[in-house]
Amino acid sequence: MDLVRPSVLFLLHVLSVKCSHEPLVDVEVDRYHIPKVCSREVQTEDFVRYHFNGTLFADGKKFDSSHDRGKAFISQVGLGRLITGMDRGLQGMCVNERRKITIPPHLAFGSIGTGGVIPADAVLVYDVLLLDIWNTEDKVLIRTLHKPASCNRSTVASDFVRYHYNGTLLSGEAFDSSYSRNTTYDTYLGQGDLIKGMDEGLLGMCVAERRIVIVPPFLAYGENGSGTTVPPQATLVFEVLLVDLFNPKDDLIVEVKEAPKGCTRRTVTGDYIRYHYNGTFQDGTAFDSSYQRNSTYNTYVGKGYVIQGMDKALQGLCMGEKRRITVPPHMAYGEDGVGDIIPGSAVLVFEIHVIDFHNPKDTVKIKVTHKPQDCNLMSEADDLIQYRYNCSLMDGTLLYSSDHYESPSITTLGANKVIHGLEEGLRGMCVGERRKVVVPPHWGHGEDGAGGVPKSAVLFFELELVELQKGVPEGYMFVWLGNGPDPLFPAMDLNGDKEVPLEEFSSFIMIQVKEGKGRLRPGVDTDSIIKDIFNNQDRNADGKIVEDELKEQAEEPVTRDEL
Repeated sequence: MDLVRPSVLFLLHVLSVKCSHEPLVDVEVDRYHIPKVCSREVQTEDFVRYHFNGTLFADGKKFDSSHDRGKAFISQVGLGRLITGMDRGLQGMCVNERRKITIPPHLAFGSIGTGGVIPADAVLVYDVLLLDIWNTEDKVLIRTLHKPASCNRSTVASDFVRYHYNGTLLSGEAFDSSYSRNTTYDTYLGQGDLIKGMDEGLLGMCVAERRIVIVPPFLAYGENGSGTTVPPQATLVFEVLLVDLFNPKDDLIVEVKEAPKGCTRRTVTGDYIRYHYNGTFQDGTAFDSSYQRNSTYNTYVGKGYVIQGMDKALQGLCMGEKRRITVPPHMAYGEDGVGDIIPGSAVLVFEIHVIDFHNPKDTVKIKVTHKPQDCNLMSEADDLIQYRYNCSLMDGTLLYSSDHYESPSITTLGANKVIHGLEEGLRGMCVGERRKVVVPPHWGHGEDGAGGVPKSAVLFFELELVELQKGVPEGYMFVWLGNGPDPLFPAMDLNGDKEVPLEEFSSFIMIQVKEGKGRLRPGVDTDSIIKDIFNNQDRNADGKIVEDELKEQAEEPVTRDEL
């Protein structure tokens, strides 16, 4: 409706105040307060609701007042239901306009007067404040104040809506507000739960849309009004903000925002998933975020540990995938909501980013990216190895790298010096071989995490074997690779003088290692190992080994420091 400056649509005979007593021939109207904006003017057949004080022109004596009765006067204009002068005096009036209407006797109660209250031939003065205008032809008037740029869905009958509103009378007097109660008004549309005009006025709205809805009395509370706040035959004005909407038949809505290329595996029931999320209502108001806690949300898929809608939405995801998930309340927290955080019957919107997932039955996954042509010697338990590595989360976040140190990492396989998954990934490698290894948390740092490793994190390793020294079993310092010399002492006695001092014994051991007949424990000082073995063979500690000392040991249980 266009907003226009008020104008009087009929000819008024405005009489000047004179000292003479010339009789009035027509209605005199003094528009002493005109509102700045007037969206509608009174016309014939309109209904009006107004307050007034009625006084006699002659002496100013009050003869009637709607204010005194505490109830505005309601009537129809131009059809003879009012005195003729009032019918004329109300024409062209705006809501919130104030007029002083002076009416001559022949347009009021004439030469008879009325009930002893108004004398014959009395000039009447009405001080009028117009509160409301409506017509039986009126319809619900809707004016859009704001409509979001993107609107994928608008309200229809049978939808459930949550909205905020300010309710005023046409005069601007407030009668109700959801904001003052700090809670939305929640209801179904088209099922008679609202006044008819509001049921109509809310149709076709988008979430976050703002509207002015003007409801004529016969589509609002009619002749009865509502309590003490809405008078009879009141036009109602609602400023509405639609916060939420859904339909009981709604299902989960899933939008894939980002799908990684080369996805070879998707989540299934029983998988354990780690993901980040932002949770908002449909109007964009945030209610929760894993990012703010700097911690992923971790749960099993399809086991009922999360709301039904999320449990369903977590199926079929790839690592690194991003999705927008809209969950209707019957698949979320229902009519009860969650405390002060999530209102009852709220639609929830989650923006999720899958960091990783695994299954408790998963094993270590190994992919060889480079293997040298000459690959005869491969790593195994007890070997001492040097290797380079990068350790990352599955989203690419680098946790550790051997490049951060001056030299490659060193470990003995099978000595429980590294996590089981990394140990598995390093076995069977050749020097120069490169691998990509995926380690599930039960092969890594488990539910507790470690250092910079999050709880239940799947780890991704890039490995390269740099050096390999074959090892000996745990507890041994030297092993024969095959059968040792038999008899042993003559082989040890390199100069044949029937005794073997430490220097000669060391030379003998090093010959065996050089010729590939024996192996010392790698990673330990060679001289120290040989001296320990020698001291164990030198039973009388005289600085040399003789044949009888070897014979004595042969008759006793073998220890790990003996040949």
